[in-house]
Amino acid sequence: MKIAVACKGNEIWPHFGHCENFNLYDTENGVITGEECIPNPGHRPGFLPNFLADKGVAVIIAGGMGGGAVEIFNERNIEVIMGASGAAKAAVEAYLQGKLHSTGSICHEHQHADTCGGH
Repeated sequence: MKIAVACKGNEIWPHFGHCENFNLYDTENGVITGEECIPNPGHRPGFLPNFLADKGVAVIIAGGMGGGAVEIFNERNIEVIMGASGAAKAAVEAYLQGKLHSTGSICHEHQHADTCGGH
């Protein structure tokens, strides 16, 4: 299973669409087997969820995310975990152990994208 984390470097970014990069983790039997960092190719409505789905992502972890992105991820059968913070790899490990759950932190206003992880 492939898990993507919206990041700045190795830290989870508060707003999915405005992250600097995505850290992708390959997992098998509850452990990380590979990792890759790819730059965010650009924030455009509807683009990033499909971009990640086409890369085989099954789970996305982010601080916050707009409702449109959540809908597309749901349509593509990708699990959305919102409200996460801290180190990306630690979040993936917590998810694999069943200890990371979504808070449902949906961003409603893009002008506050830098702080949306806080609402």
